[in-house]
Amino acid sequence: MRILVTGGTGYIGSHTCVELLQAGYEIVVIDNYSNSKPEVIEKIKEITNNDFVFYEGDVRNKDILEKIFIENSIDGVIHFAGLKAVGESVRIPLDYYSNNIEGSLILLEVMRDFNVKKFVFSSSATVYGDPYTVPIKEEFATKALNPYGNTKLMLENILNDLCLSDNSWSIALLRYFNPTGAHSSCLIGENPNGVPNNLFPYIAKVALGEIECLKIYGNDYDTKDGTGVRDYIHVVDLSQGHIKALEKVINSTGINAYNLGTGTGYSVLDVVNTFEKVSERKIPYQIHSRRSGDIAQCYADTRKAKEELDWVAEKGIEEMCRDSWNFVLKNILVTKF
Repeated sequence: MRILVTGGTGYIGSHTCVELLQAGYEIVVIDNYSNSKPEVIEKIKEITNNDFVFYEGDVRNKDILEKIFIENSIDGVIHFAGLKAVGESVRIPLDYYSNNIEGSLILLEVMRDFNVKKFVFSSSATVYGDPYTVPIKEEFATKALNPYGNTKLMLENILNDLCLSDNSWSIALLRYFNPTGAHSSCLIGENPNGVPNNLFPYIAKVALGEIECLKIYGNDYDTKDGTGVRDYIHVVDLSQGHIKALEKVINSTGINAYNLGTGTGYSVLDVVNTFEKVSERKIPYQIHSRRSGDIAQCYADTRKAKEELDWVAEKGIEEMCRDSWNFVLKNILVTKF
């Protein structure tokens, strides 16, 4: 079975490509390297000892998507390609709507034209907005609070409408919580272009001395230490969740949403303290005012994924910090000298 992976050289995409190849799938990957690097392709091949087809391009380019479907017998799609930072989306909303909405619509149109109707969508816990209680269940009301979340929620609504119009589609909406960590080989991990938007790679740069200190946005939330609480999930656990979701869409029709998280909330200071322990380095930080679009706490009820996908996250916060730091030590740090 051959799966198209959009955004397959990105952080989550590359780890999922590894899991797909190791599970026996053939893959075709498209990426425009907007937040990744070309060398990731060879690293995926090295980890898996498998080859795959790669196209450099943007999913908004219908010609290249049609070329992919003509040249390859695609059975299903896992769709990662898109911009993904909450703060950035507030600053440049039009870029987010163009990239995330337009790109997804063009991809779905091409899938429809080639009668490929198995689709795993990279959604986000941001679709829940500021939940009235935690842990968050899939049936909670959805209400995005920022442009990034709006793009995910709009696409979920579009996909629901698509399934209503044609019941031969099979779609999984995977609502990620906060992916982090790296592959145990240290060949792939989170190494974003420019200043990181996510907490773990930012902390790593502080530990390396590349950034003077960590900016913590808000210490007056209604949480145990005043800092924001999130459900961090190891990227390998998350990638394995995609394999389970793919199995589900291959063997059924309809649309379902699944939370992919650990079900445990960690504060920013929990992460800082654990990272200091693992790296044996001090992480200086400064408290700043809250950011627009941020919420106090967000962690998952994961029972539906366990019951329907037979999936649970297995790695804890120490392993997430350790794998993140080892990746930095064996990749980013070495390249500086």
